[in-house]
Amino acid sequence: MSGASQPTIVARNVSRWFGNVVAVNDVSFEAYPGITGLLGPNGAGKTTLLHMLAGFLRPSAGTITILGEPVWQNPRLYRRIGIVPERESVYPFLTGWEFVRASAALFGVEDVEERSQRAIQLVGMEQAARRPIGTYSKGMRQRIKVAAALVHDPEVLILDEPFNGTDPRQRLQLMELFRSMAAAGRTIVVSSHILEEVERLADRVLVIYAGRLAAAGEFRALRRMMTDRPHTFTVRSSDDRALAAALILQPFVRGVEFADGCLEVRTTEFGAFTRALPRLARERRIRLTEVRPADETLESVFAYLVNR
Repeated sequence: MSGASQPTIVARNVSRWFGNVVAVNDVSFEAYPGITGLLGPNGAGKTTLLHMLAGFLRPSAGTITILGEPVWQNPRLYRRIGIVPERESVYPFLTGWEFVRASAALFGVEDVEERSQRAIQLVGMEQAARRPIGTYSKGMRQRIKVAAALVHDPEVLILDEPFNGTDPRQRLQLMELFRSMAAAGRTIVVSSHILEEVERLADRVLVIYAGRLAAAGEFRALRRMMTDRPHTFTVRSSDDRALAAALILQPFVRGVEFADGCLEVRTTEFGAFTRALPRLARERRIRLTEVRPADETLESVFAYLVNR
């Protein structure tokens, strides 16, 4: 958490439903100056939550305030917020320059030309600024959307999967830009379904799964929680029975089963198991032919965090 005494964003018991479908279910959190990562699989409710933060959607229940003001139907507050939506929100016939300039004019900024040029430079799009957006790659469209979101110098920046379609160099450039903005006191909320992106960018993380807030806190603490959860490994070897007999004696192994010509090993300590397995096999002259985690998808991690 930042040293700031007051949170920039406060969500209290926020829900949003569409008919009988509950997209966001009783979510509460606070965000401070710096970068907060919103992590979850596709369809978890991240975009719906971000749209409520941006004032696009009214919460079905609960409240959201930004900079001390309610966000719903508050046009004055919108001038202090920038948003990069996941979906395409640009007219293909406009040039990048025209798009960013239109955004600056809509926000009522002074020195429209100067501010537009600066925003385009921040995302490294000077050379392509006069081309129609319809000729841009996915990564270029993402960067021009970032420029349009920054042109009015917002205090709060909401980013929905901002790195989609960007190449590694572009991704690093955008990350450095967001870090510098956070260091200058901006509050940034960035969503992603990719764990490594959030790990490299955010200090504090909100984990969303099936519309619920599964976990919240410092990334390192959540990373330990994800790593230390129960794991299942598929193991094949030259002598499965002898290996099973050795494994079941280990304190971190909760169970070993024979299934489809291999071993299914359940362990409570990821690191201890991966260190001990090759040692046990070597001591017994057993050849390992396959060692594969059976439950390492992000969805399984999120489900564990929800149900722990």
